[in-house]
Amino acid sequence: MAGPLAALVLVVQNQVPLRAAPAETAATQAVLWQGDALEVRGRRAGYLQVYDHRRERAGYVRVAQVRDVGAESRDAPALLAVVRFLRETPGSEALGIGYAAAYLRAAPGETLTAEPFAAVGAMAERLARRASLPAPGGAATLAAHLEVVAQYGVKLTSFERNGTTQVCYDGEMFRRVLSWPTATADERAAAALGLTRHDCIAPDVAVSARYEHDRWRVEVLDSVPANGVSEPLASRVRLRRAGVLATLAYEQTRHGEPAAAAATRALTDLLGANHQELADEDLNDYAEAAIRVGAARLAAEPAAPRTGRLALQTVARAPGETCVRLQPAERQAAPLAERCTFGVVWAASAVANASGTALALAVQPLDGWRELWLFHQTAGGWQVDVLPPAASEPDLGYVEFAGWVPGADRVLVVRDVRLPTGFRRRFEVLNLDTLAVEHYAPSPELLAAFRWQDPEWKRTTVATR
Repeated sequence: MAGPLAALVLVVQNQVPLRAAPAETAATQAVLWQGDALEVRGRRAGYLQVYDHRRERAGYVRVAQVRDVGAESRDAPALLAVVRFLRETPGSEALGIGYAAAYLRAAPGETLTAEPFAAVGAMAERLARRASLPAPGGAATLAAHLEVVAQYGVKLTSFERNGTTQVCYDGEMFRRVLSWPTATADERAAAALGLTRHDCIAPDVAVSARYEHDRWRVEVLDSVPANGVSEPLASRVRLRRAGVLATLAYEQTRHGEPAAAAATRALTDLLGANHQELADEDLNDYAEAAIRVGAARLAAEPAAPRTGRLALQTVARAPGETCVRLQPAERQAAPLAERCTFGVVWAASAVANASGTALALAVQPLDGWRELWLFHQTAGGWQVDVLPPAASEPDLGYVEFAGWVPGADRVLVVRDVRLPTGFRRRFEVLNLDTLAVEHYAPSPELLAAFRWQDPEWKRTTVATR
């Protein structure tokens, strides 16, 4: 955090004119914003004569539009009190970071704790979240605040995902908190959450780099003390770790490494989170973690496929490509159907119906996105249909087999997905021939056909959480 060592004032309002003379009618040299730091060089007629080092401009501002920030140790307690207030004030992040810089300038080194660094990290992250959302009415103010915090060494990065711009804080202050010997458990937990966000991983990161980054994210979350963290924050850490471990289980499976331990830990963390203690704004974190764990939970299931009269064979083709062949179980014969994928084939998930005319198989082409392949016999022969979590661009979601309806060409499925409008979990009864949804409900108890739900699915699914 850098700043001038001379007498300073901070601008506390937005769109403050820096005038060429101490008069309301004087020309405007520049427009100043909350958090801008100015060096004081004099006072005249209700104005301060100042110099703006960021813009390299001198001028005058009204006294009422700025606040003095002392540079002596005696000023530090008052400055920290303001930082504590602004830390919890949305929209004042630039001003709060300016006050934190002033506090760090004034406070004696031996009195420093992790608190001001944690405050800067929290405000920088909140500002980044604001910058990632549409702001048609406040775009100019937001852009100005981003420029203001940059003068204090706060680095924000941005990249494009699904046609929108994602802005993220680089986490420097969070790293300082984690390395601070006397940081509290809550400060460490908040810092770990700030460093391990799912949405702050650029989509163009190389596979190997992403794998190592996810291993590092688990280490960061594991560094949070097991005791001493407040319950809502502890649950958020468990949910974040559950989501990261689910991603890691998927990546380990793709690398041909054992993934059961990571998937089992993900399930444990998800079930260990007390979602009733979460604030309303954190409930989406719970829904997201549940989808991520639900998509990769099969890595924790050692059960053999239940193919009955049918048999599955997986064959490697091109590097990373797997082909799935369906055959009769009782004799060697030509494949009934075949389909290939570059995703993870969860062969142990295969479940055939009693008559041997259909089989369901889970296939995961992407992290956090699991599809259902339905092999079924038709009048024209066997065919394979791919059932996605939603009819949209892959984002986050899974669809899984929940049971066969005896004596009817019906299959029970559940879809848990994140949509642009929010999260949706739906239990469905599908016509196997047309894949049309005949009935659906937000709970399986509301569908009569779900009395035929598969016992193994009921035992292992997280959809009924």
